[in-house]
Amino acid sequence: MSSIIPGNQKHLTLTDRQYIEDSLEQGCSFKDIARFLCKDPTTISKEIRLHRMDDVHPKRIFNNPHNFCTRRFRCRKSNVCGKIILCDTKCASCIKCNQVCHSFVKEQCRRLDRAPYVCNGCEKPRSRCTVPHKYIYNAHFAHRKYEELRSSSRQGVNLSRHEALQMNAIVAPLITQGQSPYVITANHPELNISVKGLYNYINQGVLLVRDIDLKRKVKFKPRKCRREKGIDREAFIGRTHADFQALSPSHFCEMDTVLSARGSEKCILTFYLPETELLTARILNRRTKGAVRAAFDRMELSLGTYDFLTVSGICLTDRGSEFGDPNALETGINGIERTSLYYCDPMRSSQKGGIEEVHTLLRMILPKGTVFTHLTQWDVRKCVDHINGYAREKLGGATPYDLSLQKFGPDILRALQLKYVAPDEVTLTQKLLK
Repeated sequence: MSSIIPGNQKHLTLTDRQYIEDSLEQGCSFKDIARFLCKDPTTISKEIRLHRMDDVHPKRIFNNPHNFCTRRFRCRKSNVCGKIILCDTKCASCIKCNQVCHSFVKEQCRRLDRAPYVCNGCEKPRSRCTVPHKYIYNAHFAHRKYEELRSSSRQGVNLSRHEALQMNAIVAPLITQGQSPYVITANHPELNISVKGLYNYINQGVLLVRDIDLKRKVKFKPRKCRREKGIDREAFIGRTHADFQALSPSHFCEMDTVLSARGSEKCILTFYLPETELLTARILNRRTKGAVRAAFDRMELSLGTYDFLTVSGICLTDRGSEFGDPNALETGINGIERTSLYYCDPMRSSQKGGIEEVHTLLRMILPKGTVFTHLTQWDVRKCVDHINGYAREKLGGATPYDLSLQKFGPDILRALQLKYVAPDEVTLTQKLLK
C-alpha cells in the first residue's frame, strides 16, 4: 500500500464499506472507489475478496439444481454410471451426473474470477443466472466479519508450542527455587519478554508453574481497575490547590460524592461548610458531569444566585470525572458566575479533610456495601438532618445546625431543606432509615 495517500493506514469503517457496496452496484472500478476513500486499489480488492459472502440459495431455472455442467442443456447421454442396465433417464437430470461423467465442465463466471469478484452491479438478473456459486458484497456482513477477525486475532498467546516448552525449561526450575519473575527476566535476556508478560504467561497457564508457586503474589488482592475518563488538564489551569491556598479564603465549601456498592449507579453529592461544619447532600441517579450540573442548577433555583454565592462562592473538590466540566458548574442559569471551583492535588484527600471526616458519620447510617437503588432524596435529607443535629467537640458542644442558623438565617436553611433535630432524637445508625 502507498504511504503517500492520506488516511491510507486507517481501518475501513462501516460507512466506507457501505460506499463500496453502493459503488459496486453502480459499476464503479476499484480505482474510483479507492480514490474517493483515499485508499490503495489493492486494499479495495482484498476487502472484497476476503469479505464477500455466498449466495446460499441461488434460484435455478434448470430442473436439476445439482447439475453444474455447461453442457447440461444439450447433453443426450444416459446410463453413464453403468449401474442400472435398463436406465432410460437422461444423465443431465441425475444428481450423480457431475461426479461420474468424464465430460463434465463446471460452469463459471469470469466476473467472479477477476474484478469485481462479486455479482453486485451485474446486468443479468440474479434470478435467471445459472452460475451455481454466486458471491455478493454486503457492507454489514463484511463489517461484522472484520470485527470477528480482529477480535479473534488478538486473543490467545503469541507463542508456539516449541517456544513455550523452551521458556518453561528455563522459568519453571527458577520459580521453584524461589526466584521472582523480575530476577529471571533480568538474568535471562534471551527470553525476550517483559516482567508483566511473564506474569501473564504464568497466570494464563502457558507455563508449568502457577500463581501459587510465586512466593508473594498470592498474598496480594487483585487491584481494582477504574476505566474512567479523566479530566482534561486544561481545566486545572488556575484551579489547583496552590491557587486555592494563594487565595486564602475565609469562607468556602468542600464538595465530594459518596458512591453506592455494585448494583446501582446512584451516588450522593455532598457539600460541607468547614466554618460551621454544616452538611447538605443530594441524590444523583448517575455519577456524571450533567447530573452534577443539574444539582447545581436546582440549588441555585431554590437559593437564588446571591444566596448561592454566600453559601458556596468558592468550592474545593477532588479530581473525579463527575467534576470535569468546571465552566458549566461555575456559570449560573442566567450566565452569571455563581462559584469558583478548585481541585485538590492527586491522591491528597487530606486537603479536604473536613468533608472526609463528616463522611464517616454518613457511613454510620449508610455503611460501605450499601446499595443505593431504593434510596430517595427524602432518605438523604433525613440522614443530613441527624448529622447536622449531632454536637461537635470542635464547635464547643454546639451543633452545625445552630451555628448555621445564626450565621445564614432561617431562609437559607429552609431553602436547603434542612430541619432541626432535637439532641436526644439524633440517630446515627442503620435503624434511622428502617
